Amino acid sequence: MKAAAYVRSLLPSWQDYRSVRRTWRGDLVAGVTVGIVALPLALAFGVSSGAGAESGLITAIVAGVIAAVFGGSNIQVSGPTGAMVVVLGPVVAAHGAAIVPVVSLMAGAFVVVGGALKLGRVVSYIPWPVIEGFTLGIAVIIFLQQVPAAIGSKPGPSSNAFVSAVQSFAHLNWSSVIWPVLAVAAVAAIMMLAPRIHRQLPGSLIGIVVVAVIATVTHLPLARIGTLPNSLPAPSLPSFDIQTLTTLVGSALTVAALAAIESLLSARVAASISDTGPYDADRELVGQGLASIASGLFGGMPATGAIARTAVNIRSGGRTRVAAIVHAIVLLAVVYLATSVVSQIPLAALSGVLMVTAARMISLATVRSVVGSTRSDTVVFIITALITVSFDLIVAVGIGIAVAAFFALRTLSKSGGVHREELPAPAQPEDEHIALFRLDGALFFGAADRMLDRVTRINNVSVVIIRMSQLQVLDATGARVITEMIHALERRGITVLIKGIQPQHMKLATRVGVISTLRHQKHLFIDLDEAIVHARDHVARTAEAAIVQAMTETSSRPKENR
Repeated sequence: MKAAAYVRSLLPSWQDYRSVRRTWRGDLVAGVTVGIVALPLALAFGVSSGAGAESGLITAIVAGVIAAVFGGSNIQVSGPTGAMVVVLGPVVAAHGAAIVPVVSLMAGAFVVVGGALKLGRVVSYIPWPVIEGFTLGIAVIIFLQQVPAAIGSKPGPSSNAFVSAVQSFAHLNWSSVIWPVLAVAAVAAIMMLAPRIHRQLPGSLIGIVVVAVIATVTHLPLARIGTLPNSLPAPSLPSFDIQTLTTLVGSALTVAALAAIESLLSARVAASISDTGPYDADRELVGQGLASIASGLFGGMPATGAIARTAVNIRSGGRTRVAAIVHAIVLLAVVYLATSVVSQIPLAALSGVLMVTAARMISLATVRSVVGSTRSDTVVFIITALITVSFDLIVAVGIGIAVAAFFALRTLSKSGGVHREELPAPAQPEDEHIALFRLDGALFFGAADRMLDRVTRINNVSVVIIRMSQLQVLDATGARVITEMIHALERRGITVLIKGIQPQHMKLATRVGVISTLRHQKHLFIDLDEAIVHARDHVARTAEAAIVQAMTETSSRPKENR
């Protein structure tokens, strides 16, 4: 029953559209607006990835509909994104554009499995500095990838965006470089000025139209998008063999990881800035996986949730999935009605759109917030950004999480401590032979040895009381250290009493052997006063036993030795 209920929770329902009667006008306007904004981005991302403008357009249409219907967010808009372009670029360079649909199918299947296995909440464990460093790195890569088209040159042979951008200058035709540069500058200027005139003006589309019209009328020497299909292709399974699949597993896993991370982050941000209700992380993964599978069947590329388009959707009044569906219909209308016009768009104009998009991804206020927070967060942010630009996006996220975990563990270990306390008044004779230690904070593998060393070095005592009621975190290593601590003290003839093991730690302490290591089961206490009374009685009995033994030894000596 639970399995059936979980499967139903991952599927579309009429409840997804319960508010459409109230919101359909806003959804319609938002869908048209997002479709206009998404057109140049879809074309640009398709070209930039190497798969072609038609691939980006197909992805925005097909994946946009499927993700909207099956996804776990009520407001998210999906399609090709800059981060996906960064990952796909090396794959296309190594295997050709024809391999992209296969990668899309494989990655989509991996994402669906992730959703079915309830891995949607994993993204909540990614620290904020890692996310911001990752975003900064992606923005830099997207910008660098546009440099060749912006100067009218060919990309360099290197798979590294920075190196490739530098290498592209070797193929530069200095006599005609002015025209693509001016096209980029014109689009960038219009995109920056349009929102100042009116918030809803689609600056990217206006910029592209202006540059395309001028370039066509004046016959400027600018490379164009070229021929586009005037209809969607029929869905079909791309050709592949086992060897191809084996070769692409690593790339597909990388694409799947990126699609999952970016989509869930986008959905989380969308839920936080809108009043459209929470999102279902596992269903979102299933929806995004199905979207990439469908896109691959139509010859498209992998898709993810797109935070920029989602934000436009929210600002334009979108409140349900209908808005994202309308956005895909608008793009579909472009395919059937305007491909001849779209094919004349200069590539440099698309580069201008992506350069501005990349620049807008970088929030100086956010960067200052991260850098101004703590030294460890700053290190995590910088390392993640540098590795993203220099090596690989997923590796960058992994290393960023590892570095953040290291700093978190170091901080947690410092929160733990062992403190010797005075026995409560009134003082009694022989109290100096009793040591009371309080364990605080966290006792785990990162701090356990330090506590062990502190307690076992105690001298001139007969009883050690270990207070554990203030211990918040205890792992197996910490419990094992307490066991070793008891062993070490008992071997020296020091009786160990334990007070206040918390209920959530009792099972672990029992399994590891903390309880069985005590000299007697009665050496485990709940109340501190009872433990201290027992300790004082023990010291008194030990003192009496020592006196009796001394008297016995004295009386047993021969008279001539007295």
